[in-house]
Amino acid sequence: MTRAGRVPLPPASGAWRGGAPPGRRQWYEPKTPLRLEAGGRLPGLRLAFETWGRLAPDGSNAVLVLHALTGDSHVAGPAGPGHPTPGWWDGLVGPGRALDTDRWFVVSPNVLGGCQGSTGPSSARPGGRPWGGDFPYLTQRDQVAAEAGLAQALGVERWALVVGGSMGGMRALEWAVTHPERTGALLLLTTTAAASAEQIAWAGIQTRAIRSDPHWRNGHYHATGLGPHTGLGLARRLAHVTYRSEPELHTRFGRSAQAGEDPWSGGRYQVDSYLDHHADKLARRFDAGSYVVLCEAMNSHDVGRDRGGVRAALGRVTADTLVAGVDSDRLYPLSQQAELAAGIRTSDSLRIVESAHGHDGFLIEVEQVAALVGELLA
Repeated sequence: MTRAGRVPLPPASGAWRGGAPPGRRQWYEPKTPLRLEAGGRLPGLRLAFETWGRLAPDGSNAVLVLHALTGDSHVAGPAGPGHPTPGWWDGLVGPGRALDTDRWFVVSPNVLGGCQGSTGPSSARPGGRPWGGDFPYLTQRDQVAAEAGLAQALGVERWALVVGGSMGGMRALEWAVTHPERTGALLLLTTTAAASAEQIAWAGIQTRAIRSDPHWRNGHYHATGLGPHTGLGLARRLAHVTYRSEPELHTRFGRSAQAGEDPWSGGRYQVDSYLDHHADKLARRFDAGSYVVLCEAMNSHDVGRDRGGVRAALGRVTADTLVAGVDSDRLYPLSQQAELAAGIRTSDSLRIVESAHGHDGFLIEVEQVAALVGELLA
């Protein structure tokens, strides 16, 4: 490895872009366009990624960590230049932790279509203008195809473990079905074999909120200085309610008014203030166009598409597998994880993460997730 843990890329696989990316990120750029499942090709592809630890000489110690919808490559470490938020699984990655970086080489890419260094709607297309509303439709399989190129460039022929939750779990499953020979172990958290009608409906309402914002401009807003922040904020408010549980919201906020405000006179309840905070925070760090592209990619998720159905697709998985769900998750209910655990013949019984926090429990209950990781990597 070279300075700062960077892995030089073989010329046939891709190249580093000139100049240093911000923060701990590294950039991978394949030389050929990516052929897309929906048709056409994506030229000028770039994936941002981060690594921790060192790759073993035989490449046997690599772990792939895949983020959820508004996550990024920054799994561990503080916020800072290039990293608007602290690591989203900081307690899981590092010396002495479940993903011990003295032993494991941990890789986390920013998903294709995202906005934290990887090619997405805010990126420049060939010719220099932002893609905007012309950015092509992506599926989870397209995103995994891009990540497979990155793995090859890093010299990783087979992941010791692929782990992801929610949208990251969709991609982790696609890895195990598309590339079973390259997936040694698999941890699927709060995810599903195929997006359900209800999940598609929730995401569709969120993307409609963004597209209804007058500053959306059919996705071509990046050069105007005015983005669809109101629509993105509405989408985030709605999403965040589905990410948490009703008992948690009741316990934390109940019917209490925000301090100094009277809901009967135009003021807010505490829960309104809570959702406003999360909406404002996301609007400052995330691109609305990426939010739309990634929601549509999640809605496209069906591991059984063109593979003879879900059961046949799950039958392709050869990795040692654990599937876990959160007992209070109302967005990705346990029945979906039960289907995965039953359909993957190399899976152990369904594991339950106990949490009051709903879908977000897979991010919050780090000790329980760490135990699952440790079991697979023992």
